[in-house]
Amino acid sequence: MNEGTLKSKLPVTAVMLIAGVFMIVPFLWMISTSFQTPTEVFKTWLPAKLDWSSHKRIWTGSYNFLPYYLNSIKIAVIATAGAAFLSALAAYGFARTEFRGRGAMFLLYLSMMMIPPQVIFVPKFILFNWMHIYNTHWALILPGMFSIFGVFMLRQFFMGIPREITESAFLDGAGHFTIFLRLVLPLAKPALATFAIIDFSWQWNDYENALVFLQSPKLYTIPLGLQNFILENNVDYNGMMAASSAAIIPMIVIFLAGQKYIIQGISSSAVKG
Repeated sequence: MNEGTLKSKLPVTAVMLIAGVFMIVPFLWMISTSFQTPTEVFKTWLPAKLDWSSHKRIWTGSYNFLPYYLNSIKIAVIATAGAAFLSALAAYGFARTEFRGRGAMFLLYLSMMMIPPQVIFVPKFILFNWMHIYNTHWALILPGMFSIFGVFMLRQFFMGIPREITESAFLDGAGHFTIFLRLVLPLAKPALATFAIIDFSWQWNDYENALVFLQSPKLYTIPLGLQNFILENNVDYNGMMAASSAAIIPMIVIFLAGQKYIIQGISSSAVKG
């Protein structure tokens, strides 16, 4: 890279650096506040010494976040695993199988993304009540296994896989399901990992569906537990920041572990349309 190219990129790099600092400052303030004493909240950015009492209180006190964590992990993991497999299966059908009306059906399927989720809360409530899964975790898990975005994203990736690979497998006598499991899925690991990370974050942060379809406190997820904690402790800023910090830890860990797959998967999925 020559000197002229470096100089031309310096302004863009500086702007992105400043934007990145502004984006990360609220998170740093949240973490810092969680380790402060109540008297330090509005006086200083950094605590004089680390005070762990707020973190201990949200895990061992009367408002224990452990059940909310376990509920959120259960829902997010099962729903994400199901969404990844079913989205990949549907995407393979749209990308690799020929049938009449495939294009029109795919466009119709994509058009459902324009329907606000709040519109179908009442039909979903009636359906879940009839299925006897209202006020159970299955009311969040089953709908979470179907992702229009996942089908679209993985279809774009599958379209970029050379047809010669699957055609040669057909000549050897392999069927669609064998090709899907043994050839396409291994090649789609970056795209699958990317979608799994994105979908897991959606499931983890889902507040509206949990609010509508869960009634028992013992079934509450992290967003509901955090909201109730804030409503009941609206002046406990240290506790609120400690609870918020605990809520984002899984997302930070998952993103740091899979950031290379996000970049690789998104760039690969954008190759063909």
